[in-house]
Amino acid sequence: MAAARTKGIVSEVAGQADILVVPDLESGNMLAKQLIFLGGTASAGVVLGAMVPIILTSRADSRDTRISSCAIAQMLAHHYRLSPPLS
Repeated sequence: MAAARTKGIVSEVAGQADILVVPDLESGNMLAKQLIFLGGTASAGVVLGAMVPIILTSRADSRDTRISSCAIAQMLAHHYRLSPPLS
């Protein structure tokens, strides 16, 4: 939030992102690696847009990252059962 103020960004959500959306797999991979390895953040992820959740993991991912990705995929699968994605 401090960075948003410094940059003059006026928004109710500036500096409070709960999700980051990227345009493609390559840019998502670069962003994730920067956040994980340089920022020391926790991570998990699924690919959206398919008929079923897809988990993408890396050989370098921690056990917690893999378990968190599985948990998100499970939640998404449950949501899809209640409200199937458009095909």
